[in-house]
Amino acid sequence: MSEPADIATLSFEQALAELEQIVARLESGQAPLEDSIRMYERGAALKAHCETRLEAARLRVEKIVVGAGGAGAQGVEPAEFN
Repeated sequence: MSEPADIATLSFEQALAELEQIVARLESGQAPLEDSIRMYERGAALKAHCETRLEAARLRVEKIVVGAGGAGAQGVEPAEFN
């Protein structure tokens, strides 16, 4: 098995795909305990990375929306992604 990629270098899509694979493996219950713990740790780090990337994207979109109409523009509201 090859060494896993450094999480910081992964795109949102790559991190999410790997996280989905980890969740599927953990849910299967087929991995030994130590492997499950390692996967869980990596999954937690991938989740945090995805959340950071999403927040950065949200802020970029908000900046675009506010910048397009100016800070005091009527009808322009900050973007919310929930």
